[in-house]
Amino acid sequence: MSLRILIAVCGALSLLVIKPMSGFAAEANKELRFGSVAMDVPTVMHHRLTPLTQYLTKTLGKPVRLKLANNMSGAIDDVATGAVDLAYLTPVAYIKSNKKGNTRLVAKTVTKGRGSFKLMIVVKENSPIKSLEDLKGRSFAFGDKAALLQRAVVVGSGTKLESLGTYKFLGHYDNIVRAVMHGAFDAGILKDTKAYKWKDKGIRILYASDDLPPYNISASSQVSEQMLVKLREAFLSLDANNEEHKKIIKALDKKYDGFAKTSDAEYDVVRKLVAPFNK
Repeated sequence: MSLRILIAVCGALSLLVIKPMSGFAAEANKELRFGSVAMDVPTVMHHRLTPLTQYLTKTLGKPVRLKLANNMSGAIDDVATGAVDLAYLTPVAYIKSNKKGNTRLVAKTVTKGRGSFKLMIVVKENSPIKSLEDLKGRSFAFGDKAALLQRAVVVGSGTKLESLGTYKFLGHYDNIVRAVMHGAFDAGILKDTKAYKWKDKGIRILYASDDLPPYNISASSQVSEQMLVKLREAFLSLDANNEEHKKIIKALDKKYDGFAKTSDAEYDVVRKLVAPFNK
């Protein structure tokens, strides 16, 4: 082989070596980064999500690594900008990330067989408050200040926040239950599962919202369609009747049964509720 031919061959080979892979082929060889809203401190969220990332690593045949944000806005930005490939999000967080970065839904969570939930306004069982109108001038307990949907449901019920005597954010639903039952607040808002647990045990349900879409798994717009299909298959294949799968699901939340199909249209009810807060 002449020197000229040898140089030409080596040059062609070098181009093949350095030419980057594109599309799904390149994506298949890199790790997936998994983010989440900060429902707990990062160490707790890491513990809750680790079994799920291990399952995904095995199912997808590629590493899935946690990259957790410190707050809600950070989690939204991470998936909207592609800093993470997928994330565990609240309904409002999904809507914001979808608007900002065309985030796409992978699957929604299922709680006790239901792929939706309600938020409920509750009062003490023997409270003189009998209607929403009676909330005027009363004290009201919300949970996390970042949980915009709670305030949106109260406003959506026809109750203006400024008509309340006072309202405070107590962090968690358990705090709200105790505050209302002990008379520290006249009313509060709870997720349906918590409200039903305490109904007739010191709590009375005054108002229930329409069905709302639950927490979800969403993917960055930078995730390919092929990978999106694989992710959906992986989440929808989790079966609570399988003991190994059950451990993965319950690690995320003890009340979860698994995941189900969802669509962007399901979140329109939430968009309508939070619209007054976006002006």
